[in-house]
Amino acid sequence: MTVPVPTIRVQSEDFDLQREIDLLRGGKPGIGAIVTFSGLCRDEGGTLDALELEHYPGMAETEMKRIADLAIERFKLAGLTAIHRYGRIAAGENIVLVIAAAPHRQAAFDGANFVMDFLKTSAPFWKKEHGKDGSARQWVAAKDADNTARDKWK
Repeated sequence: MTVPVPTIRVQSEDFDLQREIDLLRGGKPGIGAIVTFSGLCRDEGGTLDALELEHYPGMAETEMKRIADLAIERFKLAGLTAIHRYGRIAAGENIVLVIAAAPHRQAAFDGANFVMDFLKTSAPFWKKEHGKDGSARQWVAAKDADNTARDKWK
C-alpha cells in the first residue's frame, strides 16, 4: 500500500470544508470513514472581536507535515488534510481544519485527535486576542490541558 502524502496548508484565506473533503476523498479506494475537525474563533462570551494569528513561515508547514506523517503512519490513515489560517480572524470564523480518512472510524477519529493535540502544542502559531471594546489583549499563553492532551499519545 502506498503511504499517502498529507495536504498541508497555512493560509490567510478561509477554507471550504466540503471542497476539502471532496479533494481528500478523490476516489481513493479503501476509505470507510472521514472525520473532520474545524476549529472556530470563539467570541469568549461576547467579549472577543477577533484573534490575530501569527506563524513562523516555513517552520509551521514543516512541523504540520511532521505531525501529519506521524498520524498517517501510526493510525494507517488513507489520507489527511491539515489547514491552519493566520492573520486577523473574526469571532465565528474558521481557524483550523483537520480531515482524517481511514478504512475504519476509530483510526480516523484517533488520527484527527492526534493531529489537533500536537498542532496545539508543537506547531509555531501564536494568538493575540482583540476585544470588542477595541482593546488588544496579551498574547494567549499555552494551557496545561493542551500538554496533557498531547502527552496521552506518548
